[in-house]
Amino acid sequence: MSRDVLSTARHVLAIESKALQGLRRRLGKDFLKAVELMRKCRGRIVITGMGKPGFIGRKISATLASTGSPSFYLHPAEAIHGDLGMVTGQDVILAISHSGETEEIIRLLPVLKKIGVEIIAMTSGTKSTLARHADVVLNLGVTREACPLNLAPSASTTASLAMGDALALCLHKKKGFREADFAQLHPGGSLGRQLLKVKEIMRKGSGHAVVRSQTTLSQALLAITRARAGSCTLVDASRKVQGIFTDGDLRRHLRKGGTDLLKQPVSQYATLNPMTIREDRLAAEALNVLRSKRIDEIPVVDARGRAVGILDMQDLLKAGFV
Repeated sequence: MSRDVLSTARHVLAIESKALQGLRRRLGKDFLKAVELMRKCRGRIVITGMGKPGFIGRKISATLASTGSPSFYLHPAEAIHGDLGMVTGQDVILAISHSGETEEIIRLLPVLKKIGVEIIAMTSGTKSTLARHADVVLNLGVTREACPLNLAPSASTTASLAMGDALALCLHKKKGFREADFAQLHPGGSLGRQLLKVKEIMRKGSGHAVVRSQTTLSQALLAITRARAGSCTLVDASRKVQGIFTDGDLRRHLRKGGTDLLKQPVSQYATLNPMTIREDRLAAEALNVLRSKRIDEIPVVDARGRAVGILDMQDLLKAGFV
């Protein structure tokens, strides 16, 4: 019995592998046309498919969207009951149908033509109704499903998914999609966090207290209060960092100071020539610095060494690093 199961599994994988190898051999001008059509799309890439191809379409749409090509999935049955209103003439339709004769998709074609949308067909039916009305046909070339009855979509859906990945990732490359772009579209996940830059989570503007070195301690404390922060950055006339004063510094010096403590220059109680970090560095790198140096805050500077913000351990906590 175990041998039969393994034999069936190997047979399924062999058929699906054959389908993928066939796709690889057939890639050519039609694929290039499809990529160019999608690259020039001024609207969104709309994916449609019924049943199992619909699930594949949802995944392709998600991959496109997450790699910089705006996309959404359109259920063909819902489309003919009003959802076609989401489609504009600036969009590109990618219709997935193994046979090319899926009734719900065929019913959409006349309306899509009226809208003026360009259609890419992903099908094994190269002489089908869908193929005849499409601007570009991507031939899946699947002649047999991996299902023992040759009924359940299996090799065809595997080929569709692989073709969708190829389209999305070729677009990704042609558009020059970068790590920073990926992070912007994935702010909540671990991948996005790994690519976050310091400038994206640092405190700046009114949230960053900046004072001159000769500023009195009382004025520095007022600046910290206004910024609702735990520190202020000391700078010179060109905004180069000279020091950092924290609430911890205040506590340490309160015991030593006399009645005129608040009237003295804040530089007397600050940490001078502190460690800084560039705004274009990864936030994960900043976390390592704070932990290794056992500090809670670090001034952030631009390429010219000018103070542009402050990064606090709490900022990293909010971003999900701690």
